[in-house]
Amino acid sequence: MIARVRAGEPEAFAELVRAHTGIAIRAAAALGAGAEAEDVVQQAFVKAYCALGRFRDGASFKPWLLSIVANETRNTVRTAARQRTLAGREAAFAQAEPLIPESADPAAATLETERRAALLAALDQLSEEHRLVVTYRYLLEMDEPETAQALGWPRGTVKSRLNRALRKLGRLLPDFQPRGGGDEGE
Repeated sequence: MIARVRAGEPEAFAELVRAHTGIAIRAAAALGAGAEAEDVVQQAFVKAYCALGRFRDGASFKPWLLSIVANETRNTVRTAARQRTLAGREAAFAQAEPLIPESADPAAATLETERRAALLAALDQLSEEHRLVVTYRYLLEMDEPETAQALGWPRGTVKSRLNRALRKLGRLLPDFQPRGGGDEGE
């Protein structure tokens, strides 16, 4: 696909954009872009297109793009006049991807909403590196190699920071159980 984009085929880049917009918006929202998540993602795609010459052949596009999204999100958050609130992040993240089907039990839906708000509040108490690794690994459901590539860290660093972050979350949220885990011990 990247070869087609480099060859000047406009539809090829459009396919990349369609395939990765959803996860890119979820990443930007989860990392704090709030209502500006779509703008951050649009800017990230522009930067990705301009930097395709530096994209390594054979590498996975998704982690590379998400590292650009993370950088753009950090830039947006840093230049914002005011700090984003937890409620604003939760609303933007909830809009990015419906989490609870309408047919769900209202009690279960309420519990899930409360659990998610508690998790986001606990994530805000982590250092940036710990928040990033947990967000990529669990909220964006990336595997360890993708997380390492997206963050530009060695895989061992991802494992150790993830382990420390999960221990901290465990102290902040004694009932916390990450979903989709299980390969931290690889």
